[in-house]
Amino acid sequence: MPNILVIDDEAPIRETLKEILEYENFEVTLAENGEKAWQLIQKNDFDVILCDVKMPGIDGVELLERVQAVKPQIPMVMISGHGNVEMAIDSTKKGAFDFITKPPDLNRLLITLRNAIDRNNLVVETTHLKRKVAKTFDIIGETPAITKIKDTIEKVAPTEARVLITGENGTGKELVARWLHERSTRANQPLVEVNCASIPTELIESELFGHEKGSFTSAIKQRIGKFEQAHGGTLFLDEIGDMSMAAQAKVLRAIQEGRISRVGGDKEIKVDVRIVAATNKNLLEEIEQGRFRMDLYHRLSVILIHVPTLNERVDDIPLIANKFLDEICAENGFPRKDFSEDGYQALKDVNWTGNIRELRNVIERLVILSGKEITGDDVFMYSNPAQRGSDPFGVVDDYQTLQEFRDWAEKVFIERKLIQNQWNVAKTASEIDIQRSHLYNKIDKYSLKRR
Repeated sequence: MPNILVIDDEAPIRETLKEILEYENFEVTLAENGEKAWQLIQKNDFDVILCDVKMPGIDGVELLERVQAVKPQIPMVMISGHGNVEMAIDSTKKGAFDFITKPPDLNRLLITLRNAIDRNNLVVETTHLKRKVAKTFDIIGETPAITKIKDTIEKVAPTEARVLITGENGTGKELVARWLHERSTRANQPLVEVNCASIPTELIESELFGHEKGSFTSAIKQRIGKFEQAHGGTLFLDEIGDMSMAAQAKVLRAIQEGRISRVGGDKEIKVDVRIVAATNKNLLEEIEQGRFRMDLYHRLSVILIHVPTLNERVDDIPLIANKFLDEICAENGFPRKDFSEDGYQALKDVNWTGNIRELRNVIERLVILSGKEITGDDVFMYSNPAQRGSDPFGVVDDYQTLQEFRDWAEKVFIERKLIQNQWNVAKTASEIDIQRSHLYNKIDKYSLKRR
């Protein structure tokens, strides 16, 4: 229910407006002067403010200026019994949503309030979308590997060079592609993304090059392919290592000649696109196995950018974690939380098999389930809920004999203690009450290694 603040120094007008607006399903808060209204505005977020212009003390115009300074997103509708064109123009110049004369026309008042609420909702939604878009393009990190990637992007982006981005799933290859596009001369043109792994082999050519009506059974109308959609801009071919050999041949031809033909069509269409490709596979091995064309590889890999795993850049984890922490708290309306020092260290100790995606999921879990400060124990508990969650027997079921389970438990226990003690073997041996030589034997037995 929209919450409206009504400000007027005349009690009968306040009460009349309150009665009318509550009947129309608005929640109404009243203030008899500017001072009281200012206190309420500082403590509450109203959907609309309906304010009289002429009031003793802080008048409507002064209150409008204050609101514009601290909460410009709240629309203010000014009302006055002494209305004139000059006053209306002055109010709107200073940020008022609208100006209505007393006594207000009920229909106009209600339409104005609903328009103001709609505008406010659009502002909030736009702000949220801008925040989401802005965070999409962030590459967070200060380690040498990430610094090198940023430097390479700055040099390569303004050129027309094709780029091949390699790295494991979840490392942020898409972000590198977006940075390349946003810093290129094509930034004002479309960036079209294609996930080659998610499209069935028989449909990949239609997806990339389009098709003519009637070219196959389900082609009930003409389709424009991704190459045409990206004309003048950038085409991002994600997971290109999963593309069929037939599609690879057509992509190679499109790159070489700058022309494509729709499936079922004879006409050649000129396309101007910059190709950025990405893969989590070793394409040189794929070439040896006969699954990827060498000539296409050389066409795509004019510039090679490798994105490291999160385990290879652990010093960046606190920066990335804090970025996610800010975003998730803001998105969910939570007060800002912080990590303790051992919380940061515990994040560094996790084996991040899912890379950045996994880290974000864990941070979201920690924000929801932890207290004001996120500790190392919280990270240990929630970073792998499948093993530490509500079903402890799920782990037991993975082992057939008691000895196998004992070995697993001993390995996990020793590795955890070594990590907590920064791999100080003497300290760990003393803490868990075994001989140091015995601990070394256990490290060898379970092939434990410090990352």
